[in-house]
Amino acid sequence: MEWGGGRREGNIEDRRGLGPVGVAGGGIGAVVLAVIGYFVFGVPPETTMNAVNGAQQPAVQEGARGQVSDREGQFVDVIETSNTDVWGSLLAKHGVNYRPPAAVVLYDQATGTGCGTGQSAMGPFYCPADHKVYLDLSFWNELETRFGAKGEFARAYVISHEIGHHIQSLTGASDEARRLGARGAQSGSVRLELQADCYAGVWARHAPEASGGGIQISRADIEDGLGAAAAVGDDAIQEQAQGRVMPDSFTHGTSAQRMRWFGKGYDAGDPGACDTFEARTL
Repeated sequence: MEWGGGRREGNIEDRRGLGPVGVAGGGIGAVVLAVIGYFVFGVPPETTMNAVNGAQQPAVQEGARGQVSDREGQFVDVIETSNTDVWGSLLAKHGVNYRPPAAVVLYDQATGTGCGTGQSAMGPFYCPADHKVYLDLSFWNELETRFGAKGEFARAYVISHEIGHHIQSLTGASDEARRLGARGAQSGSVRLELQADCYAGVWARHAPEASGGGIQISRADIEDGLGAAAAVGDDAIQEQAQGRVMPDSFTHGTSAQRMRWFGKGYDAGDPGACDTFEARTL
C-alpha cells in the first residue's frame, strides 16, 4: 500500500506519553461501547463492562491536537482524512451529511473516553458518546502476531472499520443494532460489525481516486484486507481460544461473513450495498 502522498487534516488527538488514566464511566455509554466498539474480537462484552466499571477514576486527559510527526501517527491521519474525503461525497448521495469523527485519539495503555475507560487490551474502538475513535498503536503488533494480519492495508482496514461505526452513529444503524441484541449469529451486533466491514471495503474502492492518486491500493493489499477479515472472525477466534465454536455467543460474524461483506463493499463501491439489517443471509 502506498499512502505517502495522501492528504492529512490533522484530526488527531495524541495522548501518547501521558500515562494511563480513566474517567467515570459505565451505564448506558459503557453498554454501547461493549456492544459495538471493540476490535479485539475475543473479548466478550461482559469482560469489557467489568474493565470499565472496575477502572480507577482519575481526571480526564487532554492530548495535543493536530498534526503528528511520527510515521505511524501520520499513517492514521492519512487514512482518517481519506475516509472523510470518500464518505463526504458518497453519503451526500444518500441524503446523509457526513461529519468526521471528533478526533482519532492515539493513546498508551488506558485512557478516559465518553463511554468509560478505554484500555489497550480492548483494541481499537469507536465511542458514540464523544464521537471519537480510540487507538493504541501497540495493537498493530497484536494484529500481526495474534491474528496473522500483516501489511499496512490490514491496519487501514481496522481504522476504516471503526470509522464505519461512526457512520452508523450518524445514520441510526447503531440504535437498530441495540434493539436486535448483542449476541448470536443473527444479532444486531453481528449485523453492525459486518456493515462496518462492508463500509471499509467501500472506502478502499474509492480511496485512490478520492486522494488524487496519493493513496494506491493494489490487489495484493485487498487480499491482505480479506486475510485480516478472515483472521478475526468469531469462529476463528473461538476455535483458537477454546477449541470450539459457539454461534450463540457471536458478536462480529464468522470469517467467511467478514470476508464476504468486506468484498461486497469493495466490489460495489456503494454504501447502499451494505444493508446488513435487511439482508436475509449474512
